[in-house]
Amino acid sequence: MSNGQKKTDVILIGAGVMSATLGSLLKELAPEWKITVFEKLANEGEESSNEWNNAGTGHSALCELNYTSEKPDGSIDISKAIKINEQFQLSRQFWSYLVNSKLIHNPQDFIMPLPHMSLVQGEQNVSFLKKRFKALSNNPLFQGMEFSDNPEKLMEWIPLIMQDRTTNEPIAATKIDSGTDVNFGALTRMLFNHLKNKNVDVNYKHTVKDIKRTSDGSWKVKVHDIDSGKIEDHIAKFVFIGGGGGSLPLLQKTGIPESKRIGGFPVSGLFMVCNNPEVVAQHHAKVYGKAKVGAPPMSVPHLDTRFIDNKKSLLFGPFAGFSPKFLKTGSNFDLIGSVKPNNLLTMLAAGAKNMPLTKYLIQQVMLSKEKRMEELREFIPNAKGEDWDLVVAGQRVQVIKDTETGGKGTLQFGTEVVSAADGSIAALLGASPGASTAVHVMLEVITKCFPQNMKEWEPKIKEMIPSYGVSLMENPELLHEIHTSTAETLGLSDKNSKKKPEKELAFS
Repeated sequence: MSNGQKKTDVILIGAGVMSATLGSLLKELAPEWKITVFEKLANEGEESSNEWNNAGTGHSALCELNYTSEKPDGSIDISKAIKINEQFQLSRQFWSYLVNSKLIHNPQDFIMPLPHMSLVQGEQNVSFLKKRFKALSNNPLFQGMEFSDNPEKLMEWIPLIMQDRTTNEPIAATKIDSGTDVNFGALTRMLFNHLKNKNVDVNYKHTVKDIKRTSDGSWKVKVHDIDSGKIEDHIAKFVFIGGGGGSLPLLQKTGIPESKRIGGFPVSGLFMVCNNPEVVAQHHAKVYGKAKVGAPPMSVPHLDTRFIDNKKSLLFGPFAGFSPKFLKTGSNFDLIGSVKPNNLLTMLAAGAKNMPLTKYLIQQVMLSKEKRMEELREFIPNAKGEDWDLVVAGQRVQVIKDTETGGKGTLQFGTEVVSAADGSIAALLGASPGASTAVHVMLEVITKCFPQNMKEWEPKIKEMIPSYGVSLMENPELLHEIHTSTAETLGLSDKNSKKKPEKELAFS
């Protein structure tokens, strides 16, 4: 095109796992489409998707207590846990399709089998965990979960945590062997290598400066080449904004009505990483505890075995922090710059509502290493300060919006797709469970933004994701078949594939 304009079918902003997933799906559904990617950093998967910037948990509600809440009558609501688990099954199926189609290789480089455990202390919490176990273990999605409040059994499961524990307080855990550790950084790099092989135009060190609608309904994306200093306009019929915390400011530039009255609150994370191989060798699980009273859901403490660069690591956290940046590589003016006339009242209402969160974040920022070690010792009683170092993890921007249930300025926890009414542009906002449910979220984007193509695409989607449009919970035979086949393809071993549904599971 003239005036330095370049035309493409699809523009993906941000080279993280979300853009990688959407690009990979679209290349299977519409291989003839031209896709262009812009990433401001020098490589893909360097921000939120990077293995050091997230927990690396295959989030499927096997161990995360915040996905199961206790109702006023004392029963356990497992609806969110079911939803998250089914969404993760979609990711497993799509990854398996890519491996079986030889589009990506060596799945053990990004996914490993790892037990998922929930651990609680105190009579009330043990009672909650027992009720949660009973509610989940009756569901085929959570088949194989075990419960124990027997210290000897817990010593078998988590020796590092139980060793030298002197408290008389009741303690209990659930364990399920079908959990996973996922290196989303490695997965993102694999997917982008695949996309480059499919002639996707990936541009690193390119910053998006502006996004404006053209007279024919397309989008003009103004892009700055950091190395050359050159500015170019790129025209596309569809744009996806997958820039992690940086998505909100870009969404605001579009001016679409759906971008109004939405704000963002940045929260930074820190993990403690063990540098003593002898300690690392004593633990093999992801063990999630319960968030302290007044702490936000994203602060649930967990002690995780991780596999990074083919090396076994041990991380504990997260410790929350505050930075006005929306990305680790962002600007200190990100937060204030995101406040607009249309979201000012929403942001002020959120500030008034979330004073306890603000207080909590200030307390977290002020923690000394010894105070962090005290929290770690609630998990590992004999933890030594010299064995642990502090690692700064990623920035997450929690969505703030007006809702019917929460009212003005409600802080949202989770991921959210915001799209234009005509489906020509979409953005992903929010955080956990994020990357684990990337396939589900990107299928949601495709359904919202390409309704005219869905009838044609549906057979291919079902080929890639056999359970698409089907509830696995209501189809235990299909669940068993899919879980077994994906475990085999992804190298998650036979012992970690789900058994066929049984009527009862015994307490140990």
